[in-house]
Amino acid sequence: MSEKILIIGACGQIGSELTFKLRRIYGEENVIASDISYSNENIVNSGIFEIVDAQDYASVMVCVEKYKIDTIYLMAAMLSATGEKYPMKAWDLNMTSLFHVLNLARAKFIKKVFWPSSIAVYGSTTPKEYTPQYTIMEPSTVYGITKQVGERWCEYYYNKYDVDVRSIRYPGIISWKTLPGGGTTDYAVEIYHEAIKNKSYECFLKADTELPMMFMDDAIKATVDIMKAKASSIKIRSSYNLAAISFTPKEVADSIKKHIPDFNIEYKPDYRQEIANSWPKSINDSYARQDWKWKHKFLLDDITKEMLFQLDKKYNQTK
Repeated sequence: MSEKILIIGACGQIGSELTFKLRRIYGEENVIASDISYSNENIVNSGIFEIVDAQDYASVMVCVEKYKIDTIYLMAAMLSATGEKYPMKAWDLNMTSLFHVLNLARAKFIKKVFWPSSIAVYGSTTPKEYTPQYTIMEPSTVYGITKQVGERWCEYYYNKYDVDVRSIRYPGIISWKTLPGGGTTDYAVEIYHEAIKNKSYECFLKADTELPMMFMDDAIKATVDIMKAKASSIKIRSSYNLAAISFTPKEVADSIKKHIPDFNIEYKPDYRQEIANSWPKSINDSYARQDWKWKHKFLLDDITKEMLFQLDKKYNQTK
């Protein structure tokens, strides 16, 4: 009997690509996509789709019972930059939705949970270079606070109630398929769109702001890999550090100029610079590589080549 999966927040940046990947693996009929609205036509029209409010326990429960769900991927969240504008809304969405899913697992309605954390759990007191799995966490954003607290609850539910919950701390994610969703690392997506459309970009971070980043294909692979791993292999039940590469806006711009020589970038840091300053420059993810054999594939020039190629097709332009 095939696993029955519910993705909450399937219309978002990661959720949408995860939905397509899981449907290819488990079959369209076994992966139910859900979100609070019909905001992503590709997801809505590509298989079973339900309107589910992640903050409403009954709404989630109805869907779980209707499709006899085994596994939930909780991808609904308010991200860092948006969360700073609406702190209480971010807290309510990010925490309430997690409790609903953990409680469903505690009550044995579902067997397994994936919940994404983030490098936002770290703060200005965290070691910046090669940030270890176990270190100081004093997040300065509401998003980071919700993720840090969420990690503690995930571990608590595993220890207290034997809930099979698994999590990874995503770095910045780069994708050509969906637009950014209000994160501090969004420049690394916007820059490619603007390079294709206008050959110029005004960056909201300083030129030398180094942050951990990852191509979407690698992020989806990591998500699938940790959920496919044997329960005995998952040694960390708070959240695993996850890394691929680190780079600066200037390094992205230089990579783009290899393909678009007349590309121009200007730097006008805004409130997101302060958020970025509180985050690590690079991540030590040795536990993920050891426990469930995580391995990334894409380097910066690989990402640039793929992003420009796909966005060039998308905007139907020729360079």
